[in-house]
Formats: sequence, structure tokens, C-alpha cells
Amino acid sequence: MDKPRMITAFLAVLNVLAAPHAATAQPAAAQVMSYSDAAFQDNYSAVVIDPYNRQGGPQAAFVGVLNSAAILGALRTQRTSPQADVAIMDSTTAAIACKEGLLEPIGPELQPILDQLDPQAKAAGECGAGVTFDHLVVAYDAALVTPAPASVRAMLAPQWRGKVSLQGPPNIQALALTAILAHADSGDWRNADGAFRLLKEIAPQVQTFEPQPDPYTLILNGTLAFATSWNARAQLYSDRSGGRLGVMLPAEGTVLQVNTISLVKGAPSRAAGLAFIRHALSPPAQKAFAERMFYGPTNLSAQVSPEAAARTAASAVDKARVIPVDWNEVIKLRDAWTRRWRRDVIAAGGR
Repeated sequence: MDKPRMITAFLAVLNVLAAPHAATAQPAAAQVMSYSDAAFQDNYSAVVIDPYNRQGGPQAAFVGVLNSAAILGALRTQRTSPQADVAIMDSTTAAIACKEGLLEPIGPELQPILDQLDPQAKAAGECGAGVTFDHLVVAYDAALVTPAPASVRAMLAPQWRGKVSLQGPPNIQALALTAILAHADSGDWRNADGAFRLLKEIAPQVQTFEPQPDPYTLILNGTLAFATSWNARAQLYSDRSGGRLGVMLPAEGTVLQVNTISLVKGAPSRAAGLAFIRHALSPPAQKAFAERMFYGPTNLSAQVSPEAAARTAASAVDKARVIPVDWNEVIKLRDAWTRRWRRDVIAAGGR
């Protein structure tokens, strides 16, 4: 082989050997694990992840998982070889993941953005900061339930037998509803005896404790008249249905629910994960998601439109109904309340 051809062949071999290394040298996108329902995944991707990726810096990809319990299960399964970098889930489940060493405690890399957050968001957990605020409401069929209901007790009317849905445990809504009814009964959300008496009374009205595919679809197709819900999703489906799906803030009160955003312990793309967390907590991302899906922003600098803010947990009306529940204390009561739900409520459910 002549010298020029030898040189050409040698350079070709070098290119082949270098190609895999060049490919792997590209920074991997942060894998962001959160709720896979279309309402959350589609909207979060559209107004938080996609604009972030268009900036041309670190990238992120959404990994959909059914709910917080399933996210915890995935983190446990991947303990020795994590596949996700960031996890967004409810604060009570995140606290369990943190205790089990599945999430990384908050470090100094996030301190600047944490200084912009609502105190409740900063105190949401050792391993994560609050990324959204939400609160419990009751969704109902506004075409069927007239006049508009004001209390959870509206579900007790005879005509609604078999037309009610309550989310049972392990869904966090079960704990939230228990705390609300306990506070309404005794003034102390921890004293749940009165709550379980009322829940047992409502139980024969219940068609399902696990609505599939979701309570909003079941209300809009006439299967249900009432369903417990989180405000953000209920507001979204109310808009989509032209007001057919009504949203009731119960007279009994409500509780604030915090979704936290956390770095997975041993994240394969740790730097990319931290970069995305800073973005998710930033004013532009917080404003965009609040206006798109009515989650209350956790960044105090987010300038959300008054129209959108009035329909979130940040509104003055909703704040006035919020019961100051300590979710760290709820975690301690979780097992006992779950047993009572299964024994006294679900067992008494409608057939």
C-alpha cells in the first residue's frame, strides 16, 4: 500500500475508534420522573421542559410514572443503578424516599434559588424543595348537581348512591380528606374519630375508591356525580369541559399539598439534574406552569396573572380555607389511618 493510502486508512481507523467516545462525550439529558397522566405530563413538558430544551444548554426528558407511590417503587428498584436524575412527587412520599437514601439531601448548589421560595416550599423536605402547591377540592357534575354544592356532606343525598368516588389509600388524597374532616369535626386534624364516622357514612354512596382512567372522565361521561380531586387538575378539566365539571372548595376546609422536586441519589447525570431543578424553580417556569395548569407557584418572584392566580392555591379565598396540616406528622399517622380506611371505609363501600 502506498504511503498516502496508508495515511488515509490510518485516519479512518482513528475516526472509527474516536466516534463512540465523541458520542458519549455529549452531556446526557436529565431524566425527570413524574406523573404520567396526560394532564400533567403534556402540560409540564409543553411549558417547562420544552422551553428549557430550546435554550440550547443542558437538556431534560420527561419520564412518566403513574403516581407518587409508583415513583417510589421505581426508585427502590433502581437503587443500585439509578436511571432517573430528578423526581417530582408529593412531599409525604418524597420524605419516605429521602429517609431510605433514595434522594440526595439539598446541597449548596441549590441555595441561590431556594432563597426565592415560599417558606413552606423551602421546608417541604430535607431532600427536596416544593415545586408546586395544590389543594384538595371536590369535583362534581355541574349539569347534574344543582344548586352547586358547598359541603362534602352533599355526597350523602340518596340520589347520589353509586355516583361518588373517594380516592382511597395509598393515594395521598385519602390522608388529606381525613385531616380535613377531622378538623371540621373536632378542631384538631389529628383527632380523626369523627372523620372516620362521616367517611363510613359516605362509603355506601361510593362506586369506586380507585377511579379509572381518572375521576374527571367518569364525571364527564355521567358515571360519577362527585369525586375528590386536586384543584389544579379539576380547574384544567373544568376549562376543557366548558364548565360542565364543577369545582367545589368544601366548607369543611382544605389542605395544602406540596409536590417536591429532588435530585436522585447516584443520579447518572447529576449536573444536568441540578440545572433542571434550578430551572423548574425559577420564576419563568413557575409562572408558565401556574398559568397553564393552575398549580400555585412556590417561587415568590413568579408574576402569575391575577386571573390564573385566583384559581390556584395562592388565591386569598383558598388560602383562608387551608388547614395548617403538618405533613411530617401525617406521615406518622399514615399507617394507622390507612388501616382504618380499609377496615371502616372501603369495607363499607357501595356494591
